[in-house]
Amino acid sequence: MSASVSFPALGTTAVVAAGDPSRLGVARRAVARELAAVDAACSRFRDDSELALVNAAAGRAVRVGPVLREALRAALAAAAATGGLVDPTLGRPLRLAGYDRSFRLVAARSPHGFEARFEPARGAGCVELDEERSLVRVPAGVELDLGATAKALAADRAAAAARAAAGCGILVSLGGDLAIAGPAPAGGWAVRIADDHAAPLDGPGPVVALAGGGLATSGTAVRRWRAGEAELHHVLDPRTGRPADTPWRTVAVAAASCLDANVASTAALLLGAAAPAWLEERRLPARLVPNAGEPVRVAGWPAEERAAA
Repeated sequence: MSASVSFPALGTTAVVAAGDPSRLGVARRAVARELAAVDAACSRFRDDSELALVNAAAGRAVRVGPVLREALRAALAAAAATGGLVDPTLGRPLRLAGYDRSFRLVAARSPHGFEARFEPARGAGCVELDEERSLVRVPAGVELDLGATAKALAADRAAAAARAAAGCGILVSLGGDLAIAGPAPAGGWAVRIADDHAAPLDGPGPVVALAGGGLATSGTAVRRWRAGEAELHHVLDPRTGRPADTPWRTVAVAAASCLDANVASTAALLLGAAAPAWLEERRLPARLVPNAGEPVRVAGWPAEERAAA
């Protein structure tokens, strides 16, 4: 019998589940420490974060700590693996499009008096990461955003830290990004797939069982805002800086880690009609929900979604 607790973190909702209910408090504290470290290193909305210091350095090299160094390494690997579709240099395009503060504040802002602008990302090739000296440099005018990778990496790190501290199986969910460490309950962890991470646990939606690894759901339905008469969403195409014009409402992917799953789900949104074949080629079980029509399941995602994924 597992137990779970939820709390706000990283601009979303964190859920921690422990296979041993008596160890839930220990697990929660370990997760909270890990998420605080990721926030201090990687937040685009904190002036004192390491990422903000890199963005403000105007082309100078900045010494960073191990958390941001790992997050940047992961982001650059994601860019290479997706042909640049998952791009860490989307910070300026996101800011120009209106996503320039935490999403709660973006959603509350009046759309009048703000005009969105669009420009393509510079690309991961302009990011210099010196691992030996822990130095990072981006050209003046380039702003990093690790939203496509850092939250998923945080889920993986938090699950591992909680597993080490609590000594039992752990599930960590961060707004749709989900990581598992240690043994799962009999039958696996039951996970409901939803568009909105804040949806009630007992609401409608398919349920899958996960025994390990990670699962991520990316979509265009929730983080939306208006600029004048235009409605925008947060998944930008780095080639144009505009919200992705995609046939998919949501894409859920299961993989060996939450980071791998999130990179794949984000890339799939941007790949459009080519996404099912891309996921199948990489043997990544996925469920793609189109804007109209029935879900598409690939690479072994169960047709009966109460079976194991």
